Amino acid sequence: MQVGKPILYSYFRSSCSWRVRIALALKNIDYETVAVNLTKDGGQQFSEGFQALNPMKQVPALKIDGITIGQSLAIIEYLEETRPTPRLLPRDPKKRAQVRMVSDLIASGIQPLQNLSVLKQVGQENQLTWAQQAITSGFNALEQILQSTAGRYCVGDEVSMADLCLAPQVANADRFKVDLTPYPTISRINKSLLALEAFHVSHPCRQPDTPPELRA
Repeated sequence: MQVGKPILYSYFRSSCSWRVRIALALKNIDYETVAVNLTKDGGQQFSEGFQALNPMKQVPALKIDGITIGQSLAIIEYLEETRPTPRLLPRDPKKRAQVRMVSDLIASGIQPLQNLSVLKQVGQENQLTWAQQAITSGFNALEQILQSTAGRYCVGDEVSMADLCLAPQVANADRFKVDLTPYPTISRINKSLLALEAFHVSHPCRQPDTPPELRA
């Protein structure tokens, strides 16, 4: 089924790309990275070549098994269905629904509101406040939900797709100087996740396109 090594089109700081990098690391999938710089040359995602690959002009995109998939959660679900070990979606339907709920809350309800394309629209002077409000509003809800679903991780004691969404979003919160004190559950889970090898190697500070000044 697989035609050559998978190719991930990624940007080191993209939280959506980081989700997929974690999944690839957890599932021990060897892949190549093609860096797409979202800020250089007016944004390399707008190039004719990349637009042909992903008409939404966003990262990540993954070439695998002869197809190209955009959208991080669709990529993770495909990897889960074709390479199910280790499992990122619980067998139990209720827990699986909780994993998808948390994943969607972050991927649809928080991250897009503070994404680069949106921040450009609100103006330089408003970007920090806008991003902080978007993340705080989402984290207020997320903290409450996780208090009822979490064990060691977002849903129970096994790493799931929800955790792949959480850690990159907390990194975004740090970047936008959001006070995480009101979110002890989010902070505790994130600390546990960052201690795991898959989260470590996929971290934005350890990517091929990470600028030297931001490398770990």
